[in-house]
Amino acid sequence: MTSDAPVGARPPAGKTFFGHPRALSTLFLTEMWERFSFYGMRAILVLYLTAAVADGGLGIGESSANAVYGTYNAMVYLMALPGGWVADRLIGARRSVLWGGVVIAAGHYVMAIPTGWSVFAGMTLIVLGTGLLKPNISTMVGDLYERDSPRRDAGFSIFYMGINLGAFIAPLITGFLGEKINWHLGFGAAAIGMTFGVVQYVAGRRNLGDAGARPADPLLGADRRRALTRVGVATAVVLLVLLVLLLAGWFTVDTVVNLLTVVTVLVTVAYFARILTDREISDTERSRMKAYVWLFVFAASFWLIYDQAGSVLNIFAADRTDRNVGGFTFPASWLQSVNPILIIVGAPLAAWLWLKLGHRVSTPTKFAVGLVLNGLSFVLMAAAAQAAVGGDLVSPWWLVAVYAIQVAGELSLSPVGLSATTKLAPVKYASQMLGLWFLATAVGDAIGGQVARLADSWSQATYFLTFGLASVVLGLAAVMFTRQIRGLMAGIH
Repeated sequence: MTSDAPVGARPPAGKTFFGHPRALSTLFLTEMWERFSFYGMRAILVLYLTAAVADGGLGIGESSANAVYGTYNAMVYLMALPGGWVADRLIGARRSVLWGGVVIAAGHYVMAIPTGWSVFAGMTLIVLGTGLLKPNISTMVGDLYERDSPRRDAGFSIFYMGINLGAFIAPLITGFLGEKINWHLGFGAAAIGMTFGVVQYVAGRRNLGDAGARPADPLLGADRRRALTRVGVATAVVLLVLLVLLLAGWFTVDTVVNLLTVVTVLVTVAYFARILTDREISDTERSRMKAYVWLFVFAASFWLIYDQAGSVLNIFAADRTDRNVGGFTFPASWLQSVNPILIIVGAPLAAWLWLKLGHRVSTPTKFAVGLVLNGLSFVLMAAAAQAAVGGDLVSPWWLVAVYAIQVAGELSLSPVGLSATTKLAPVKYASQMLGLWFLATAVGDAIGGQVARLADSWSQATYFLTFGLASVVLGLAAVMFTRQIRGLMAGIH
């Protein structure tokens, strides 16, 4: 088996979806509804956590709420690793997506129960379900194309547009229901969205052919039994640790958040070490993985800043912006829809651009552009924070401008990174590599949640300017290493 073989089986030829395989429409719509549920809940999560108990919230301080938000996002993406393993070794990508969607929907329904404990129990289920769904649906998109096809980036950009269509609609619905009526009603709307996604996926599976139908590297017989035993032991250890924390009186929000942050970083290091030292992968695959380490660091740094839109920037929208239009004060969470609507507009342009440019602009260069633009967005945010000094309310157009710059950066990095992951992946680690790509988001979000604590102790202008300039500098450094990274990619563009 060569490292250049396509992963999985492509569906049969037939009707197309915007010039791409028809199966892309099924995956597009499934991901759209899953992202509706995810971003709908995420848009109101921090606002709910920080809202006073008298207003139906939990009354958690902003510092801890930001850390919870970052850690929750991190766990969602961290679980993509075992989710990819389950698909690769046990049940295949197709069934992983189905069961992941069912568990996610259950999590959102639990969050809709109007009690304090339901939110954390529901988030736990969503984390587990998203781990099954998220990496494996992207793997199935990759199965639709030859590994080095120029149309591959365009296909992922269209798929990415589906993600953002769900992300655009969701805050408008959950934000209004949550902020204006009842927080748990907003969480319930997210549950209904995921239910639509599951129904649509089941109805459209006939378009998929054999894509994702079988595990890429199935465990059989004694190997399967040993693996399941290890999973059981690992689960028991996790539960034991949680029990010890509870009995010792250390089971607090901050303790759990700090522990999970450390675990996320350690898992990342261990997983890269495992792949790079695996004797079953070829020298070419190992070289490509070394290139991927660089891309991973760039991506994690990008998400550290970018995903603060739902925490630090969301709170800024609630507390520091003038949201009154014609006597109606629109929900702060509605501004979370700005980013995805801009991506909906920009994604087709990006797909056309990458197809037009072909291999003339390398993946590392696109990553560098994303980092620089992401940093500049926080530099602009520093100016907005300075304008709000003294308690003045600023125009929400500041945030619109910030999100516009971030969108340009995201389109340079995120869909391209998904495509690069499927191209650079050793065949043995096909679905797991998609999990590793999402682990970059996990690391960025976990560390970002801890970094966001500084927004409480630093002036906001200083906070945004410091991390904005750091991202710009890292992006410029990425440009300097482009040639070396391309060399390690061994013919992959």
